[in-house]
Amino acid sequence: MDAAEPTPVRILVVDDDPGDVLMIEEALADSEVPKAIDVVGDGQEAMEFLRQEGRHREAPRPDMILLDLNMPRMDGRQVLNKVKSDDRLRTIPIVVLTTSNADTDILGSYNLRANAYVTKPIDLDDFNDVIRRIDEFFGQIVVLPKQP
Repeated sequence: MDAAEPTPVRILVVDDDPGDVLMIEEALADSEVPKAIDVVGDGQEAMEFLRQEGRHREAPRPDMILLDLNMPRMDGRQVLNKVKSDDRLRTIPIVVLTTSNADTDILGSYNLRANAYVTKPIDLDDFNDVIRRIDEFFGQIVVLPKQP
C-alpha cells in the first residue's frame, strides 16, 4: 500500500514583476516539497484572492504568502496591514520578498507583523538559493497553521 501523497504547500506569490515571478516559480519547481502556486500581480488583487471576491470566488486559502513591497494599486505594506488585521487571514505566514534593504521597510514590515523579511538577491544563483531556502523552511521545517 502506497503512503498517502503529502498535501502540497499552497503558496500565493504577490509580485508585479513577471521576471521575478518566473524566477520564483522556477526555483520552487526544483524543490522536493510538493506545492501549488497561485500568482497575483498587485496588492488589490491579492486581497480579492484572499477574501475570495470577484473572479477569485473559488480561490483556495494559501498556506503562506510571498509578498513584494513595491507594487501598483495597493503596495505590500498595505496588504500586510490588511491581512494581519483580519481575524480570518492573520495566521497565514507572510514572507516579504523585495528588492528593498531600507531599514524603514524592514522595521515597518516587522511592525506590521511580517513573519520574515528577505531581500531579493540580484544574482540569479543567489536568488534561486534564497527561494529554495524559504521553500525548505516553510515547506519542511515549520509547522504551518491548518485552515480554519
